[in-house]
Amino acid sequence: QVQLVESGGGLVQAGGSLRLSCAASGGTFSSYAMGWFRQVPGKEREFVVAISWSGGNTYYADSVKGRFAISRDNAKNTVYLQMNSLRPEDTAVYHCGADLFGLGSPRIVDYNYWGQGTQVTVSS
Repeated sequence: QVQLVESGGGLVQAGGSLRLSCAASGGTFSSYAMGWFRQVPGKEREFVVAISWSGGNTYYADSVKGRFAISRDNAKNTVYLQMNSLRPEDTAVYHCGADLFGLGSPRIVDYNYWGQGTQVTVSS
């Protein structure tokens, strides 16, 4: 059983930056592709970015390309999401997910474990 805990969310002005972290425990972190998704009330969870188990491949939603960057440190069992040039429409709860033996996927159904999420609020 893998536990995922997100941190780093908060309130930021438009144009600002935040760095989210997702710490994993209870499994072999390097066996999992990792993804970040976001959700606002009343809407479906939305893919943001994913990274393969090795970190060699990354996949971004068009809405965040050039602004967000995902990375991972397998020695620390942690995946990061650096978010720059934030916009009010980026406001959401951000969840990380773990995809066993995956290469990085935009599909929610491919993820085996999820964290509880961290709130990101971008003010205009």
